[in-house]
Amino acid sequence: MAFFITGTSLVWQPSIPAALIVLAITQMGVHIVFFLHITTRPDSINNVMAPVFCVFIVFVLIVGSLWIMTNLNHNMTPMQRPMQLQR
Repeated sequence: MAFFITGTSLVWQPSIPAALIVLAITQMGVHIVFFLHITTRPDSINNVMAPVFCVFIVFVLIVGSLWIMTNLNHNMTPMQRPMQLQR
């Protein structure tokens, strides 16, 4: 479906990223329920906690990376004049 959406002119071009995000979330849900067998039953609490912990770790990595890149960009000294290549 994702290849069809990106390769056709039937879909409004600015809506393609939103459609791909919806398809990705749907695919993750299908994998979680049908392949990983993670449900909300009381006996499968450990199966639910593992993906929650993984999402937390990914969130910390993304936020930390963005914070570090923003901090480094803010604290860099500006260049006085552009560097010239020697020929």
